[in-house]
Amino acid sequence: MELYSLFTKHPLICTDSRVCLSGSLFFALKGDNFNANAFALSALDKGCAYAIVDDAKYAIDDRFILVDNVLKCLQDLAAHHRNQLGTTIIGITGTNGKTTTKELIASVLKEKYNVLYTLGNLNNHIGVPLTLLKLKPEHDIAVIEMGANHPGDIAELASIAQPNFGIITNVGKAHLEGFGSFDGVKQTKSELYQYILEKGKLIFINKANNELLEMAQKIGFNYPEKMCSYSLEFNDTEAMMAARVTYCSPFLEMECQNKNEESFEIKTKLIGSYNAENVLAAVTIGKYFELDEMQIINGLENYLPQNNRSQLTLTDTNHLVVDAYNANPTSMSAAILNFAHLNSERKSLIIGDMLELGEQSAIEHQAIVNLVNDNQFETVILVGEMFSKTKNNYLNFTNVIDAIIHLKQHKIENNYILIKGSRGIKLEKTIEVL
Repeated sequence: MELYSLFTKHPLICTDSRVCLSGSLFFALKGDNFNANAFALSALDKGCAYAIVDDAKYAIDDRFILVDNVLKCLQDLAAHHRNQLGTTIIGITGTNGKTTTKELIASVLKEKYNVLYTLGNLNNHIGVPLTLLKLKPEHDIAVIEMGANHPGDIAELASIAQPNFGIITNVGKAHLEGFGSFDGVKQTKSELYQYILEKGKLIFINKANNELLEMAQKIGFNYPEKMCSYSLEFNDTEAMMAARVTYCSPFLEMECQNKNEESFEIKTKLIGSYNAENVLAAVTIGKYFELDEMQIINGLENYLPQNNRSQLTLTDTNHLVVDAYNANPTSMSAAILNFAHLNSERKSLIIGDMLELGEQSAIEHQAIVNLVNDNQFETVILVGEMFSKTKNNYLNFTNVIDAIIHLKQHKIENNYILIKGSRGIKLEKTIEVL
């Protein structure tokens, strides 16, 4: 592959002509509102060594490499590079917790191995190949996150990353606009299981999650063949690792137990008992890859959540539980229920719309309001057009700017405040006035 030969000499990839790395390869990707072919010459002038384009009129000299489809070329290059190195790859997907679980797995494995892992949530048809192209011979393991909005997305990403191992954190109601139904969600996530069954080594699975077990069995897995399991049923000796939550106010603490019923404690800096299965997945994968207990404990206890995911933020007047990176009915319900049981007399909610729910949106937003009704909170603020259409007796704002104006005029003080909503609602902007 001629392009791969160029990549070995110029192993830096650029997709944004505004941020050009000297000597890199510029891939002129197209989007709904842009065509980077038009910026290829600018990228070269700013220091890129070559530009890969798929529009002949822009290929004006030998610094341009003309291909049929730039995106497909990027994906093929990444798959080829992955094959050349043969790195052990763990593919991870799921409705909730996949980014946190990916970070926890990486934090554990780094105690023993040289690990590459997806940065942030670069988990789509562009982000996955960009991550794979950062693989170096010195990397022992890569943890590759795979996101999906439509059927077939995970199958496509698995064909590029070619994971040896797979884990689905869970399945829930999210991106229903693209999937069409909850069954569509399960079918799409199952594409990772399908790949591992046919070409991989094994899956890591929460055996206490009946939906995941059914999905695996439907694909053709026979428990426990090609399965490494974990369970939040503490005395489950069939699982490689079992665990139980011992404390969660506010930080999650767990007791983990192996098949020999030998146990150890982990004290995390994560908010929410719903993170227990994410932590246990990392423990199990650490055990599978032969880390000792202290390495696993160190990896998990040194992990600090970031990017508004299960974070505790202290202000001058409040304790903020910030989980404003994403939201769907499953994660929203879990966050509210966990928060309701937090050991604090003064608790308030600022929750925002759950996006991309399609025809189910009105029903699911009303269900969340009903859940809030069933619990006691000092102040409840709903942000977004969908929550504003529900039947409720709370403060409603169609956008975060109006909510901020209200919060400036009506201060919430000496409270624990849960901030939870889809990223598009931008609830993190409320932090500055709390």
